[in-house]
Amino acid sequence: MTSTTSVRLAYGETGLSVDLPADRTTVVEPVYVPGAPDQREVLRSALREPVAGPPLRELARPGQRVAISMCDGTRAQPRHLMIPAVLEELDGVIDLDDVVVIVATGTHRGNTESEIRTMLGDEVADTVHVVNHDARDPSLLVHLGTHGNGVPVWLNRHWVEADLRITTGFVEPHFFAGFSGGPKLVAPGLAGLDTVLTLHDARRIGHPNATWAVCEGNPVHDDIRAVVGAVGRVDFALDVVLNREQQIVEAFGGELFAMHAAAREAARRLAMRPVPGRFDVVVTTNAGFPLDQNLYQSVKGMTAGATVVRDGGTIVCAAECRDGFPDHGSYREVLESAPSPRALLDAIEARPETVPDQWQVQVQAKVQTMARVVMHTSYLSDEALAAAHLEQTADVAGTVAEALGAAGPDARVCVLPEGPQTIPYLA
Repeated sequence: MTSTTSVRLAYGETGLSVDLPADRTTVVEPVYVPGAPDQREVLRSALREPVAGPPLRELARPGQRVAISMCDGTRAQPRHLMIPAVLEELDGVIDLDDVVVIVATGTHRGNTESEIRTMLGDEVADTVHVVNHDARDPSLLVHLGTHGNGVPVWLNRHWVEADLRITTGFVEPHFFAGFSGGPKLVAPGLAGLDTVLTLHDARRIGHPNATWAVCEGNPVHDDIRAVVGAVGRVDFALDVVLNREQQIVEAFGGELFAMHAAAREAARRLAMRPVPGRFDVVVTTNAGFPLDQNLYQSVKGMTAGATVVRDGGTIVCAAECRDGFPDHGSYREVLESAPSPRALLDAIEARPETVPDQWQVQVQAKVQTMARVVMHTSYLSDEALAAAHLEQTADVAGTVAEALGAAGPDARVCVLPEGPQTIPYLA
């Protein structure tokens, strides 16, 4: 009888255990670092001892209007710690009535009041003005010219009109922007739809350097930096690196680009893991809740698996998808607009204008042209996934066994229990 190894996958809020053949399974996880013993003190130190530039408090002046951007509810940012830490540094200099916290939604839906209270805590939600960015509302946007490689720049009015601008986020490898955090909290986070569509057009997304852990020379990230550097000035930036319990491991503050470079190196050390070769089967996740709330976000998990699957292999992606595709946005409509992944790629590449959410479909279709992708979800039907050119399995272990059997006696499986929190690469 074949011995098995039990692997715990990050899935929803509860996780999912899967038994896989011990002699054929390689598990790849981030380097585990326990959370800092005093999470608030780590943040305080980053605000007072920045990587570059003056401490936050030295930048503040009485009477200034302050805008603070933060991630939306699809991200694991510890907002309930980071935003209060920033407000404490401003206390006694800035009047809370002059502070606005902007949820950097990009083109995602705005967060509800209940979600914002969960994200920030009641005390902050009750004392500070919190608004959702809306990329589609012209009255909330200011046009700031064309920058980078032909990017029309529209940014959030609250942000543009503020005297002191502060970004807060967290840094991990990103599947086409290189890394999250840093300048992404301005663009696409606070950008208008035209800006986002240009930054995510088929040419940029299809570029070989638009991939995990590449920033310089990545046309997406190069233009994000150009937008921020030219007109979206950030006075102070605060980013964190998290472990699998979503605890703060390190915090970085200061001048945006120097801070982000330091945070990226920390994230790279934790997340990038070498493997000896490609695998016939890869089991991946989207890192559990809140990151696996919908299929749109779960493309990141598929893409993490695609880095080490062999051509024609199988990717099994476990993502809860409690928010469905989701039903807002254009992702589902674009996915269902062509008969196959190859046809989707051809249609997107031939399109004269970018359609919202086509970038996620483009990346997903690219993965599906190289590997079979099978989903395990709790909220999407087999029929709904089939319309999106995806299979579904109720039995991850059974599907892996079947795929290994079809691939032959030497076939092996790689497991990424934390999904895109670990990016394997060929050593």
